Amino acid sequence: MSELAPRRLRALGEIGVSQLRHIGPKRTEALNSLGLHTVFDLVTLYPRRYIDRTRRVDLSDLMIGDEAAVFGEVTSVTSRRTRQGKSLVDVSIVDHGETMKIAFFNQPWRAGQLVAGVQAIFFGKVSDFRGTRQMTNPVVDVVVGTSGEERDASRVGGIVALYPASGKAGVTSWEMGGFIEESLKRAGPLLDPLDERLRRDHSLVERTAAFWGIHLPRDMADVAPARRRLVFDEFLRLQLLLALRRRRLEESAAGVRHPFDEHDLDVTPGSLESEESSLVRQFLTAHRFALTRAQRRVLAEIGRDMASALPMHRLLQGDVGSGKTVVALATLLMCLDGGRQGAFMAPTEVLAEQHAAALRGDLAGLKVVDASVLGGEREVVVQLLTGRVKGKERLAVLSGLRNGGVDIVVGTHALLGDDVRFRSLGTVVIDEQHRFGVEQRAVLRDKGRAHSDEAIDADLLVMTATPIPRTAAMVLFGDLDRSVLDEMPAGRRAIATSWARSSPEEQSAWQLVRDEVAAGRRAYVICPLVEASERVEATSAVAERTRLATNELRGLSVGLLHGQMKSVEKDEVMSQFRAGEIQVLVATVVIEVGVDVAQASVIVIEDAWRFGLAQLHQLRGRVGRGDAQSYCYLLGEAPNEEGRSRLEALVASNDGFALAEVDLDLRGEGTLLGARQRGRSDLRLASLRRDEGILNEARTLALELVSSDALTANPELLDELRLFVDDEEAQYLFRS
Repeated sequence: MSELAPRRLRALGEIGVSQLRHIGPKRTEALNSLGLHTVFDLVTLYPRRYIDRTRRVDLSDLMIGDEAAVFGEVTSVTSRRTRQGKSLVDVSIVDHGETMKIAFFNQPWRAGQLVAGVQAIFFGKVSDFRGTRQMTNPVVDVVVGTSGEERDASRVGGIVALYPASGKAGVTSWEMGGFIEESLKRAGPLLDPLDERLRRDHSLVERTAAFWGIHLPRDMADVAPARRRLVFDEFLRLQLLLALRRRRLEESAAGVRHPFDEHDLDVTPGSLESEESSLVRQFLTAHRFALTRAQRRVLAEIGRDMASALPMHRLLQGDVGSGKTVVALATLLMCLDGGRQGAFMAPTEVLAEQHAAALRGDLAGLKVVDASVLGGEREVVVQLLTGRVKGKERLAVLSGLRNGGVDIVVGTHALLGDDVRFRSLGTVVIDEQHRFGVEQRAVLRDKGRAHSDEAIDADLLVMTATPIPRTAAMVLFGDLDRSVLDEMPAGRRAIATSWARSSPEEQSAWQLVRDEVAAGRRAYVICPLVEASERVEATSAVAERTRLATNELRGLSVGLLHGQMKSVEKDEVMSQFRAGEIQVLVATVVIEVGVDVAQASVIVIEDAWRFGLAQLHQLRGRVGRGDAQSYCYLLGEAPNEEGRSRLEALVASNDGFALAEVDLDLRGEGTLLGARQRGRSDLRLASLRRDEGILNEARTLALELVSSDALTANPELLDELRLFVDDEEAQYLFRS
């Protein structure tokens, strides 16, 4: 093996699985259906757990009630029908002379899977059946199938790696292990892009040893160092790509310096200002509330970015109600102070319209210099551009953007249209960043140069009200600087959250709704998404609105809002709700983001366990926006431990960042990172929860390699990175 030239990972990505022994057309099709097309895909399919056969549990030691993983060889199998008509498959297994019975109800296919001679691991609870120990419907991992000769069966006596097998595709964990073992044997030594010094500095084993140690450990002690190396590689590749993307942006940037005086942030509401004061200072002086320490810190970070010749690329994270909109407004005004235009992009028309109305109110009276008008100045002009803005109104907005008559445009995806051109776009703010893709973010940022007469790169501020754990932010937004609003405005009350599990507790929730409405306030009732269909969800909401209006909330004005309604209908309902004509609004998650009604003081979330923790926190944030104490009721008993943990966490905390950490623990990072980017750069082995230390090390090394141009001297690592991006991004990142 040592005589062979080391093989690059890219080479493994060019060898199809069909080139392995024992993989014919049917097996190739099965593996392809699991997303496994190449040898690279196989060797980066990592074990989900291991069975240490050197420390086996003796069947004779098992007690009734124990939950255990038992290894055994099938000695006999019979199948029959019970008196109730259910199918029953009885399996007998043996291990070192000890026997056990396994029973499978309503799983007749087990008779074909577990034939005599098959070796498998059975995980379940030991019960007593007529004086005999038995497992019923355990989880089964077939280790040695009927074609056991395809893999070295002697390894069953040591450490057995168990892979994510798919019964639907017909591939067992044992077969998968055999394919991976053959892949590693035939691949030979793998080229290591990290030299001995770097490996020593970061306590990393050599790459070939890492792949063998993770897939075919001789001892459980082999697994941890192997995993550390492969996790480090995953993080390093991702952080290198993010660092390269950031460097490419900076090298090709044509930014502009916006005027900024940090002392403008040190004002109190109502203090006297001169007409020569900056727009930022005038706005903060006229605002109802003084900046929190967090808002001032973040605005100082943003101001320093905007005063730099390099374009700003900053992420603003802030919990529900932390004052992100004030920061966004002040950011746009910094841009206007420099004589340029700003764009504010929102994910929905309802939110865009709400932002536009709020901006017009907050900026009323502020003036900008304009030599084309009598007197040389005029009030700040805020316009809306969404799909609903059509005809002459749309043409007027487009004309104002081109000639500079519009200072701030608020819009949706409509801002990405080719016909949208600016005279001088200086700043782009994107709200609810997680609703937009990376590509859309880049398109809007590039408008500063391609769609602006001044041909400069606009400063970019992306905001999210969904708190993200620090480790996840380093992966999701590693190419952006990060600011965090971790302080609530003074006087904001914590929302009192209760979990109503019993009928009397639910009745108390409905009585509170009636009491709050009687006091002149409003209430939301949220219906859960039962199926992944807006139509089904709407039907559920319609039925619940009717039920509540004739039962618990009889005599109150109960309205309805769901995703199947037309935009005009939604607007009318929200207007009636704000005005108090509708007292209780039964809605779906269409209100999750951006709906802001100060008089709403109570929200009831039905079947709350059906929602994710982040979504529950967002929904709760629809109340608590006024001066009154607000309440959130979670209805329904959760059917599983994860659901109970989510609801208990929400009751215990109003801190979105703390809840984000809990959510990461409960769900893992798969959901959170699912839409990060395309291609092979997803994390397959690394865990943000377990591996923060390794992530920090990899990020530090990536920044060192990129800033010192050390990548130029490491063609092996550059070649490897190309494996993890598509051709278009590779051309962009590596053209130098």
